[in-house]
Amino acid sequence: MKKILATIFVLAGLLMPNMVNGQADVIESNCKACFQKPFLATNRPYRALITGDEVAEFRTTLFSGTTYRIAAGNVESDKKYVIFSVYDTDRNLLFTNSEYDNAPYWDFSVDGYMDCIVEARLDESKAQSGFVILMTGIKLNELN
Repeated sequence: MKKILATIFVLAGLLMPNMVNGQADVIESNCKACFQKPFLATNRPYRALITGDEVAEFRTTLFSGTTYRIAAGNVESDKKYVIFSVYDTDRNLLFTNSEYDNAPYWDFSVDGYMDCIVEARLDESKAQSGFVILMTGIKLNELN
């Protein structure tokens, strides 16, 4: 019996990273689906495993003359359990998708340039833990 349990634990340890990576690949694919023409994803995905009220954060600089898109992905794209919020560096809230039924992406532009803080958290009424992927992109037809 001990031999069987040991084998199960070893197999679970070997398979778990593959299951986690597979789940992250699905989330990334869901997120990338938000970047169809004329939008192009411009960064590597920001990945985080969030539990409860934890917050994942990244920073970005935005420039005038460009329309940006921020997209959030999760495993079940129809569940929309990722809340993302955009703040300026003084922590003034510029946008949160929680006011728009946790929309998977948001398009925006700025005057001048702006350093921003983007936070992601879970809508705890829909999920207690999960992988979150955030990506940013630009609208192509505005590039010179």
